[in-house]
Amino acid sequence: MSPRHSAAPPEPTTPESTTPEPTTPEQTSPQQGRDEPVLARGESRVGTLPPLPTWNPFSLWYSDGWTVTKRNLIKIKRSPDMLVFAVIQPIMFVLLFSQVYGGAIAVEGSDYTQFLMAGIFAQTVVFGATFSGAAMALDLKEGIIDRFRSLPMNASAVLIGRTNGDLVLNTISMIIMMATGLAVGWRVNTSPAEFLAGVGLLLLFGYAFSWVMALLGMSVKSPEVINNASFLILFPLTFVSNAFVPSETLPTPLRVFAEWNPVSSLVQAVRQLFGNLGTAPVPDIWTMQNPILTVLIGITVMLLVFVPLCIRKFASISSR
Repeated sequence: MSPRHSAAPPEPTTPESTTPEPTTPEQTSPQQGRDEPVLARGESRVGTLPPLPTWNPFSLWYSDGWTVTKRNLIKIKRSPDMLVFAVIQPIMFVLLFSQVYGGAIAVEGSDYTQFLMAGIFAQTVVFGATFSGAAMALDLKEGIIDRFRSLPMNASAVLIGRTNGDLVLNTISMIIMMATGLAVGWRVNTSPAEFLAGVGLLLLFGYAFSWVMALLGMSVKSPEVINNASFLILFPLTFVSNAFVPSETLPTPLRVFAEWNPVSSLVQAVRQLFGNLGTAPVPDIWTMQNPILTVLIGITVMLLVFVPLCIRKFASISSR
C-alpha cells in the first residue's frame, strides 16, 4: 500500500469549531464597532443627555409673543408698500388742512398749524390700529390661525404679536409725521421730558386701541368687510372731536359728544404736553380740564376690557 493510501484521514471538524459563539443582548449593540460603550440590560442612553431647560409660564408667553411679533415685522419689511400707504394718508391730511384749509379756519389764541398737528398725531395712531383688525381677518381667511392652532404656543401670542406689530408701525409713522410737521412750521414748546411723555401717551393709546380693532377683525366674516366696519368707528371718533376744529364751534349734540370723546382728550393732552394749547380758554368739562388722566383711564379700561375679550374670541375661533 502506498504512503498516499496509508496516511491517516484528517480529523473531522466539529460544529463548535465553525459556528460562532452565541452572543447575549448585553454583548450586542447597534453601536458595535464604534468607540461608544455598550449599553447593559436596562440601561438607557437618555440618562447621559443634559437636562432640558425649564421654562416658567411667563418666559413661554414672552417667547411665543416675541416670535409672532418678529413674523409680523418681517411681513412689513417684505411689504414696504404697507408702511408707505400708512404714512401717505396722514401726510395728505397735514398738507390739506394746513396749506389748503388753514387760511380759512381761525383758532382763537393759536396758529392753526400748532393746533392741527396734535389732531393729526392722534388720527395717525388711531388709524394705524386698523392694521390689527385687517391682519386678523386676513389670517383667518387664509388659514394661518389653523396653523398656529397646531403649534404648542400660548393662545394670546398671536394677538400680542399682532398688536406689537402695530406699535412698531405707529412708531415709524409718528417719526415721519413729526418730521412733516416740522417742515410745515409746527414746533414743540415744552421740555424734552414732556415731549417724550406726549409721544408715549400717543403710542400707548394706539396700542390699546389695536385690541379694539383686533376684536373687530375676528368678528367680521371676511377681510373685505373690515375697512367699512372700521371707518364706522374711526370717522366719528376722529372728525367729531377737537382734532381739526375747536369743539366749541360744533352744534350742541356734536359738541357734547366731542367733549367726552376719548380722542378729544388725547388731542387735548398732547397739545398740553407739546405746548400747543395757545391762549384759548379750555372748556369747563372734566375731560378737557384733566385730559392726561382721562386718557390714562381710557387706556386702562380698553386694555382691561378688550384684551380678555380678544383672547376669549381667539380661543373660540381656534376651537372650531
